[in-house]
Amino acid sequence: MTATAGIRRLITSASSVATRLEGIWKSLWRFLTFSLADDAIYPGKNLCVSIEKGGITMAFGTRFLSRYRIKGFKTYPLDEDRYPQPEGIVSSAVLSISHLRAVKADITLSIPKAWAVIRTAEFPVTVKENISDVVSYEMDRLTPFSADEALYDFRTLAEKEGRLTLLIVAAKADLIMPYINALREKGFNVSRLTINLSGMGALCRYVYGQADSVFVEINEQGYEGAVFSGDLITGAFAGSLSALDDKSRVDAIMRDVGPIIEDIKKDGGSPRVVVLFKDKNPALKEMLKLRINRPFGLLNETDIKVASGPQREGTPYAAIGGVLESLRPGAKRLDLLKKGRHERPKTPIALTVILLLSIAAMGILYMVTPLKIEQKRLSEIDKQIIMRKDAVRKVENIKKEIEAISSEISTIRNFKENKPMALNILKELTSVLPKTAWLTRVRVTETTVEIEGYASSATELIPKLEASKYFRKAEFASPTFRDARMNADRFMIKMEIGGIKKEAGEPSKSEKR
Repeated sequence: MTATAGIRRLITSASSVATRLEGIWKSLWRFLTFSLADDAIYPGKNLCVSIEKGGITMAFGTRFLSRYRIKGFKTYPLDEDRYPQPEGIVSSAVLSISHLRAVKADITLSIPKAWAVIRTAEFPVTVKENISDVVSYEMDRLTPFSADEALYDFRTLAEKEGRLTLLIVAAKADLIMPYINALREKGFNVSRLTINLSGMGALCRYVYGQADSVFVEINEQGYEGAVFSGDLITGAFAGSLSALDDKSRVDAIMRDVGPIIEDIKKDGGSPRVVVLFKDKNPALKEMLKLRINRPFGLLNETDIKVASGPQREGTPYAAIGGVLESLRPGAKRLDLLKKGRHERPKTPIALTVILLLSIAAMGILYMVTPLKIEQKRLSEIDKQIIMRKDAVRKVENIKKEIEAISSEISTIRNFKENKPMALNILKELTSVLPKTAWLTRVRVTETTVEIEGYASSATELIPKLEASKYFRKAEFASPTFRDARMNADRFMIKMEIGGIKKEAGEPSKSEKR
């Protein structure tokens, strides 16, 4: 059990380290591939033209360093039961662009949900690489339109258990293109096509700062809403409220909203319910708050910062949401004009190249600078050497003389210490030999001494010589004999010199007489 627990802890630690390293690498890669034209720092401006039943609304906003400002908005009311015509869109756009000073702004066209079909579909994960072609091929099965008849886009909601879950939004091209063509004829190029509900998710996130939300718009005839997770709309719903009392209206809304909230809670989410009341019935509002029992927001009772002045009655929430969604950097926003063709963004390498060049330049400087410094130091040293060359030569000569003298002194000292001097040997012989003996010849070699002479008694010389510290192994080199004429013994004695250290390379013999 202990070994198993240790292995589990090791695996957990390794997994934790791997996750941490992966996070560090992703952050580093994002930094290295950061583009100077990235939406996070690059300024942008957008004008959203929202087609609504009973009028046209427009909002203009800007983005700089990921900060948003709604510069202003305009509302052009029509009959409540009628949608505006393309000509009315064009004239309203001309007036709004001039009034809001939105020249050269990107234009987003936002259409009502009633004009679009919202579906979810599942596909095998094996089609992921060709998902755009698969959705185009299956469009007539998933929606009432074929791919040629529709303007559409899709987003991946989930990928699990070998299945892809997609959200598909489509609208009939014949209904939308007259508006786009009318704007183009006046020089206004529509860069993005979306639906009103999609922008409401961006508005809820901007106002309440919460990624998961459920939006509901309620009027006297009915309600419609959508579910948002992060930047994506994950579902939509709608229903009729005509000819119902307040309690029945709340029941009808909760039949759609209640299960959605429970599903999000099961997945670990905590959604905020955001309601836009166009029905001026305070009782309905209070009853709905009690039934929802979740973090609750009333959009038309919440301040939205607008640069042009305080919030007014009839604020175009859909148009403002479309602006925020279009300006939000990195948002997974829908664009029905793309017809499901999502180009993979090229990895920007400008910053990476700049950093690599900077690193290379610093590396070169790091390598070259020390060399330059050392070369300069060497040059200075050479100058100093040239300036002190004569002094150095004198010092070297003196050093050589000192070495020669030291060598001579060492030789003399060694000779003196290791070899007894002939003078000392002669002095020792004089002190050792008796007065009745005299020498006729003395021969001193490296290790021996030979003496010849006369003595009254030759035999008494050997003990005296052996007793000296300079001599050892004294012996007669030849027989002694009595010289009658001299009345003395003639002798020849040979002995070794004591305490001699023989050195290699010395002359074999030296002789003194």
